[in-house]
Amino acid sequence: MISSPSGIAPSYKTEIYALTANSAFVPLRRAFQHRSKCVMNRRSFAFRGIVASEVSVMGSSVVMQPAQGIERLPFKPEGYNFWTWRGHKIHYVVQGEGPPIVLIHGFGASVFHWRYNIPELAKKYKVYALDLLGFGWSDKAIIEYDAMVWRDQVVDFMKEIVKQPAVLVGNSLGGFTALVSAAGSPEQVRGVVLLNSAGQFGDTNKLTDEPEEETSFQKFLVKPLKDFFQRIFLGVLFWQTKQPARIVSVLKSVYINSENVDDYLVESITRPAADPNAREVYYRLMTRFMFNQRKYTLNSVLSELCCPLLLLWGDLDPWVGPAKANRIKEFYPNTSVVHLKAGHCPHDEVPELVNSALMDWLATLQQAQPTL
Repeated sequence: MISSPSGIAPSYKTEIYALTANSAFVPLRRAFQHRSKCVMNRRSFAFRGIVASEVSVMGSSVVMQPAQGIERLPFKPEGYNFWTWRGHKIHYVVQGEGPPIVLIHGFGASVFHWRYNIPELAKKYKVYALDLLGFGWSDKAIIEYDAMVWRDQVVDFMKEIVKQPAVLVGNSLGGFTALVSAAGSPEQVRGVVLLNSAGQFGDTNKLTDEPEEETSFQKFLVKPLKDFFQRIFLGVLFWQTKQPARIVSVLKSVYINSENVDDYLVESITRPAADPNAREVYYRLMTRFMFNQRKYTLNSVLSELCCPLLLLWGDLDPWVGPAKANRIKEFYPNTSVVHLKAGHCPHDEVPELVNSALMDWLATLQQAQPTL
């Protein structure tokens, strides 16, 4: 669904790809080519949006196939394991033995979106998948959400649960979270894998983004009215987007092969939406997080990155096309790219291809870094 929420400046309306129960908007900006060595310039960041979990990747030597006969993570309504972080309950899955891998889901998704990847990867690696705060089976905390909240959560998860350097794998929002986590804690990250990642390059013509001075009229009349109507609008939108039929429709629009859009996937999205605080979290994400994130850009994050990067990219993604993968490769040369014939969530749409490509890259990484 393409939506143009109230309260967004006209210049941004044309940059919004989608707003759904499991997707967000991705404004597109031109990138500047300035690069620094592993020093994060947060002022120049501009996190422009997030897309939810789905599939996309297309390579010259691969074909699209449905998941047939592949082992799947059992769906557990009660969840798997829980860890307390800053007073909040965080859900995670762990399987297998070997070098650690941490899987990070996209907007609106959960650990269950890695259902076809966890069992296969666990044959050679110790695989962790966690639900970000506000999503899945983790607490729906009433806080001010920011990209750095999830970065801190992932970094602390690696310190307290994983307890050794790991490879981070992320789809959409999870991809951007993996990047900022690796940039901020290079000693804990061996490599990063992005599947149709969120985040946009910064605008060379706008190096600063100073907020405009707010008048009394804006503060006491315009802003309260805007907040009031936004809350009504997003309340209706939240109700619509958590309906199973709507979720199926959206998933099918971003899964090129919709065979894996099944009851398992739909329930993994609808169940967390029934949590008592889910509506308020959705409101905060859509307003205070989605519409106000202008601090975090791919330029700045990639300038800080110091580890190998793999892009498993769904070239048929209607939201985030292959041009973005090519641009990341241009900006950060220590990047390998595998193009897949899939949509926004290749890990669930063509899991066999993603698992195979990921395992091949991990084997190469392990040879280059024997301590992995």
